[in-house]
Amino acid sequence: MTTLAVVRKGNTVAIAADSLTTFGDTRLSDSFDAASDKMVRHGETVIALCGSAAHQLVYENLFSTEKELNFNSKAEIFETFRKLHAKLKDQLYLNPKEEDEDAYESTHITALIANPSGIYGIYSMREVFEFKKFWAAGSGREYALGAMSTMYDKLDSAEAIARVGIEGGCLFDKNSALPMSVVTIPIIVKV
Repeated sequence: MTTLAVVRKGNTVAIAADSLTTFGDTRLSDSFDAASDKMVRHGETVIALCGSAAHQLVYENLFSTEKELNFNSKAEIFETFRKLHAKLKDQLYLNPKEEDEDAYESTHITALIANPSGIYGIYSMREVFEFKKFWAAGSGREYALGAMSTMYDKLDSAEAIARVGIEGGCLFDKNSALPMSVVTIPIIVKV
C-alpha cells in the first residue's frame, strides 16, 4: 500500500508520501515509475492518496474538472466527498460494493488532506477527522505514527516530523519506499 503522513506544528502544515506502487508481489519503484507522486492538488489543498493506483488519475481528473470543491473544514470535506461520490459511480465507474454489512456505499478512498485551514483524514465511508498534531495512513501508518510520536516535541518543523514519519514507514513496511514527496503550507490562523 503506502505510507502517508500529515503534520501540524507552529504556523505550518506538512503532508508527505512515499513513492512505491505495488501490484501483488511486484514493486514499481520511483526509479521505474514516471509518476510516483501520490499527491493531488486542488487550489491550496494537497491530498495524499492510498489504496488503488487508479485513485491518482481519477482524482486528478475530478479536481481538474470540478471547480467548486471545498476542503476547509470537516463539514466541507464531508460535503465535497458526498457530492463527488455520485460522479465517481456514474461517470468514473466506481464499484461501491465492499462488505455486505457496511452501512454506506464505500468510496474506497483513504486520504490525508493538508491546506491552510489544517490537517484532515478521510476514509471509505466518508468519515472525516481533523487532527491537532499529526496522523498517518496506509500500510506503514503504525511505524509512521510511532516515529512522529517520538519526535514531535523534539523537532521544530512540521516538515521534519512528516519526514521522520515517512522514513519510519519506509524502513519497516514492505509496501513503502523512499524517495518521499513533501509539501509544506502556511496555516491561516482562525480568529
